[in-house]
Order: sequence, then C-alpha cells, then structure tokens
Amino acid sequence: MSEYYFDGKGKAFRPIIVALMARACNIHHNNSRHVQASQRTIALIAEMIHTASLVHDDVIDDASSRRGKHTVNKIWGEKKAVLAGDLILSAASIALARIGNTTVISILTQVIEDLVRGEFLQLGSKENENERFAHYLEKTFKKTASLIANSCKAVSVLGCPDPVVHEIAYQYGKNVGIAFQLIDDVLDFTSCSDQMGKPTSADLKLGLATGPVLFACQQFPEMNAMIMRRFSLPGDVDRARQYVLQSDGVQQTTYLAQQYCHEAIREISKLRPSPERDALIQLSEIVLTRDK
Repeated sequence: MSEYYFDGKGKAFRPIIVALMARACNIHHNNSRHVQASQRTIALIAEMIHTASLVHDDVIDDASSRRGKHTVNKIWGEKKAVLAGDLILSAASIALARIGNTTVISILTQVIEDLVRGEFLQLGSKENENERFAHYLEKTFKKTASLIANSCKAVSVLGCPDPVVHEIAYQYGKNVGIAFQLIDDVLDFTSCSDQMGKPTSADLKLGLATGPVLFACQQFPEMNAMIMRRFSLPGDVDRARQYVLQSDGVQQTTYLAQQYCHEAIREISKLRPSPERDALIQLSEIVLTRDK
C-alpha cells in the first residue's frame, strides 16, 4: 500500500526543485557541482511527506482517483489508508533523523505541522470576503508551499553556511509553491479529467472556494450564498462553474500566479549564475504553462 504511489508516474516536481536548489546553492557557496548524500535524501523526504499527505487527503476528501488510478482508500479502505500514510511519514522521519542535523530536522518537522494546520484551514471557511482571500492564501502556503519552501531551505542549510542564501532558497520555494497551487486551482476549471488524472471541478464538489471562485465572486456577488453553503444544494456546483467561466476568475488567478513566479525568479537570481539556477528560473515558468 505504501509503495503504491511510488511508481514513477508522478511529476516528481518537488524532488526536482530540491535537487536543483542543492546544486545551485553549492555552486554559489564554493563552486562545487557535487551534491551531498544528505541533500539528495532531502529530495526523497520531500516526496515522501508529499505522498503521505496525498494518501491522507484522499481519505479526508473520500477521493476515488489520483494520478489516473484508484486511490489507496478506494482499494484498501479508509482505515488501512490512514495507516499507510502514517508508515510513509515514519519512513520519512527515520531518513530525516539519519541525516543528523538538528536545524534540518526542525525545518522539516515544521512542514508536517503546516500540512495539518493547512488541512484544518481548508475545513473551515470565512464569512467576510476580505478575510476569505487571506484565508485561502494562508491555506495554500501551509498545504502546498511550506513543503517546497522548507525543503529548499533544508538543502541550502546543508550546502552553505550563509543565512542570506537560506532565505533566498526559502523565498524561491514559497513563491513557486504558491504559484504551483494557484495553477492547480485553475486547472480544476480548465482541464479535463483525463489530462489531470483526477476528476475536475473536484474542489467545488468538496465545497471549496479556490482563487477562481473568489475572484468570480467579486463580479457575481450572488455566488456568496453558494460559497457560504459550500455548494451543497443541487445545481450549485454547475452554476458556480458557469459563473467562474463567465468571469475572469481564471485569468486573474493565473495573473496572481505569474506575480508569485516573478518574485521567485527575482529571489533565485540573487545566486551566482549556474545551469541549475537557470533551470530553477525555467521551472518557475513551466509552473505557469503546465496542463496537468
């Protein structure tokens, strides 16, 4: 069960960013192209924490498909899926402890706390419209960006003693992470299920108001009532979807993602030039143009 998603079919977005960041920081610090074993381990741990969170999220959301196949909870049931997620997390914890760096341990344990708090934020909702967007961005940071930001920071700590570099790595990861999730939320409206490997309009069906919905609500205030009742009445999901597609919610969310990507590029450009630094710049552009 725990091996089920480690089939090489995911995008491996997080480990790739972490591996590139390790090289970019090492080159910046002492012109070394060598990646330490401990830095490589962080890339593995990042993917493991991510995968454990997918297994658990699918239980919470009662999801039946992920990456184009049935979810763990669909095949083996919820109880076993919870335990499988725990096992992946424990394997990640063991790998993390073996690195033996207390700073890195506290950086990555913060991620696990953020994932839980982010999931709690997603379970609640705000009535006030201004609070709602801040709530959504905080949830997005905790559920998605924190893992990327802190994994980037962890490899920078292992490769370079300069706290300025640690902050650059963190800010790059944070901004790319938020942009990544904003685009994910856009794809829920613009992509078809076959492309995504998971059903679309999934967020609306879960009662979630993501960026495109919150922007659309500014144009169509009648969506407010639907947001408050979490799209629970028959026809709410389809009506909300139509409102979003008639509004410029998708464009505005994409524009916001662009701003986060530009900030990520601004940060990473402070490092000494290297092929890896340039790859991270390219990667932040790919985040905006992906279709799955």
